[in-house]
Amino acid sequence: FQICFLLFAVLYIVSYFIITRYKRKADEQEDEDAIVNRISLFLSTFTLAVSAGAVLLLPFSIISNEILLSFPQNYYIQWLNGSLIHGLWNLASLFSNLCLFVLMPFAFFFLESEGFAGLKKGIRARILETLVMLILLALLILGIVWVASALIDNDAASMESLYDLWEFYLPYLYSCISLMGCLLLLLCTPVGLSRMFTVMGQLLVKPTILEDLDEQMYIITLEEEAIQRRLNGVSSMVEYQTAELERELEKVKSKKTNLERRKKASAWERNLVYPAVMILLLIETSISVLLVALNILYLLVDETAMPKGSGGPGIGNASLSTFGFVGAALEIILIFYLMVSSVVGFYSLRFFENFTPRKDDTTMTKIIGNCVSILVLSSALPVMSRTLGITRFDLLGDFGRFNWLGNFYIVLSYNLLFAIMTTLCLVRKFTSAVREELLKALGLDKLHLSNNPRDSETKPSANGHQKTL
Repeated sequence: FQICFLLFAVLYIVSYFIITRYKRKADEQEDEDAIVNRISLFLSTFTLAVSAGAVLLLPFSIISNEILLSFPQNYYIQWLNGSLIHGLWNLASLFSNLCLFVLMPFAFFFLESEGFAGLKKGIRARILETLVMLILLALLILGIVWVASALIDNDAASMESLYDLWEFYLPYLYSCISLMGCLLLLLCTPVGLSRMFTVMGQLLVKPTILEDLDEQMYIITLEEEAIQRRLNGVSSMVEYQTAELERELEKVKSKKTNLERRKKASAWERNLVYPAVMILLLIETSISVLLVALNILYLLVDETAMPKGSGGPGIGNASLSTFGFVGAALEIILIFYLMVSSVVGFYSLRFFENFTPRKDDTTMTKIIGNCVSILVLSSALPVMSRTLGITRFDLLGDFGRFNWLGNFYIVLSYNLLFAIMTTLCLVRKFTSAVREELLKALGLDKLHLSNNPRDSETKPSANGHQKTL
């Protein structure tokens, strides 16, 4: 218990600093609203800590198994045993359900509540309204699950299980949520794997091949001065034009900062780090697709390749990787890489672009939505890793109680879709430059056939002329 408490305390502290970094400071004005925001902040921090624990649990279990195999009789690692791992999995499953179905809905309704009409305004009235809304939401969800279960399995045994809340409703409901999370990962991860190259390209300094940084600095300086002169000459009454010029000036300053950083970067940082990171990302992505392709072959020839194919040897009895400790380390790297890629892909989708948190300018409602989204993604990550064959670690606790994991056609279709979508995203990513040049050569570039606005860096300057930076 002490070990679990210490691990969760560390995750909670880290999550608190992350949320307070993005939370809007102007939310804490009135006393009552400040208390409501503070309670919602604590609940959101708890949810984010549970999400981080769900992400770290699978790598922790894999490395614990290899350590127990390497040092079976070591006195200092006796605390690292199967009962601890099973307990952590059960706690992660319990807290995931608690956050998803109780804490986060309570935080949202509590934040939006004002109290029923006719009652004295205050914290108690808002709590009463929140509890009533939670009860109505629970009845709605239970009714939907009851109808869906009755339509799918209309036999006597299933009808009797409909009245068992703890043993049927919650596992079945969490199974549906896990399936939704895996489908969301199937959509986000391939997009994130291709977007990772762009994100790392923005964070690192690119090599200066056939580029004159001094000339670009001169052009961007002239553009900044021109916008500044226009901004000084605009009357204060034209608020819209002033706001547009200020946004344009911020973009120019950001480009200037990037150019200054590229000029100050050392030669090894420009010419060695960037290519090495790009090659590493390409290798990790290729290995992920290769493992999924091999898992598809295993699914076709071996029944034990299914996520529910075997119970597993248990913690500390046999290695879960063919290549031992090296293979386990590779699995851990790929799991973290897939999680980061899924988060990047989630915020890269057009539907969730406005959902991206901003530093010191994110409302509590948006923070709650982000925490729920990350919780769904992190809870489905162990399921996706096992379904795709990234790891052979069998899911422990309630994480393995998913009915759809035993369906051969669902698992096979999931692997095929992931491999195809990832390959298409990568091909589209690395052929975008060639496609743009072909469109320009054919004279079709004016039709704006490219859907990716990030590929083009040509924008009108302050004096109306086109400048390519």
